Amino acid sequence: MQTQNQTMNRPNAIIEFCLAPLGLNPDAEAMREVHRRLEHVIKTYQARIPQPVAVDFSTMPLLVINEAAHGYE
Repeated sequence: MQTQNQTMNRPNAIIEFCLAPLGLNPDAEAMREVHRRLEHVIKTYQARIPQPVAVDFSTMPLLVINEAAHGYE
């Protein structure tokens, strides 16, 4: 798995990095469907712009979730 300091441009690397914190079962049908849909979105986006797309997660702002408001799960 790649770290936050690395820029990613392969759809699978981007998807795996984003879904990793959720700890989902990779063999579950829902996980395969989410992966398939995200891969389609990323590949479609990359195909329609003139330069390659890379994602640098090291510049992404942190997101704090208020568990009290959304439930403790």
